[in-house]
Amino acid sequence: MIEMNASPTPAQLGYRMPAEWEPHAGTWFTWPRPEGISFPGKYETVPPVYAALIRELIEVEEVHINVWNAEKEAWVRGLLKEFGTPLERVHFHHFPAYEPWCRDHGPTFLVRDHEGRHERAVVDWGYNAWGNKYPPFDLDDAVPQHVAKLRGLPLFSPGIVMEGGALDVNGRGTLLTTESCLLNPNRNPDLSKDQIEQHLKDYLGVTHVLWLGDGIVGDDTDGHVDDLTRFVDSRTVVTVVEEDPADDNFKPLRENLERLQSMKDQDGDPLRVVELPMPRLIEHDGQRLPASYANFYIANGKVLVPTYRDPNDGKALEVLQRVFPDRRVIGIDSMELIWGLGSFHCISQQEPA
Repeated sequence: MIEMNASPTPAQLGYRMPAEWEPHAGTWFTWPRPEGISFPGKYETVPPVYAALIRELIEVEEVHINVWNAEKEAWVRGLLKEFGTPLERVHFHHFPAYEPWCRDHGPTFLVRDHEGRHERAVVDWGYNAWGNKYPPFDLDDAVPQHVAKLRGLPLFSPGIVMEGGALDVNGRGTLLTTESCLLNPNRNPDLSKDQIEQHLKDYLGVTHVLWLGDGIVGDDTDGHVDDLTRFVDSRTVVTVVEEDPADDNFKPLRENLERLQSMKDQDGDPLRVVELPMPRLIEHDGQRLPASYANFYIANGKVLVPTYRDPNDGKALEVLQRVFPDRRVIGIDSMELIWGLGSFHCISQQEPA
């Protein structure tokens, strides 16, 4: 691992964050702990969801799992075998973390083509558990450093708080995010909107930042974009809409849709906007859960989509199959996972090839 200072920036060195549909070397997870706080009273229902995801992924790419120690590794191996998941392409790493949200505490990978070589690097954002909501989080915050050291990659540390679920890129220079998350004073209270944009440009190699408004109700991240709007190719986004005017999500999602319809990419071309339905209201113990079909994960040759035992499951899968004509769109039940307030994109992090 080579520690890099803020100057020169990754952008100045020719690095960029690739789009999720670009080729993967693998997918990273942080395995949830029974002792963790993410799945209170329901932990035993979560490993089968991980097993189902990993079974799909190992057909197309490697899988890497952060676990607490060797004892936990043996335990997880046994669980995966119990659920019929082959382990030949699954690799375990003793990088402990308290909670499983690898999208947010894990590494953001960069790529560049330099002097005839394809090179990678890691951005190590600061992580504070979505505004100091769930301490402690020091171990989670250290995961990108461990991965960079493992891979022998340059490590860039911007010195600001940022989460992977708050960002979505098209790989060509445009980034989508939300005001409700990035401008929340519980993240970087001393930075202006322009300063935050500059950090994104400097460290992710983007040139154009698009801002949506509020996130969906029940999202404890203060509005991550990966529950709202996702790039599916360099000019096309899918965005969730709520059809029921009485639903609390109706207004903020309509406002985001209107913003998108006037947005342009880095070349000045209008975005193509495709609407994605929302599932019905899902609650647990009186708490609204942030169920969204936008929290899908794009793997090599596949798109893994959370489903919610809902009439709109099929419609969402059809929409996504149309926008991903060259990939298999696969629905996997996420009703147990969403109790942790996140789904497939939240628990995964792609490592580009």
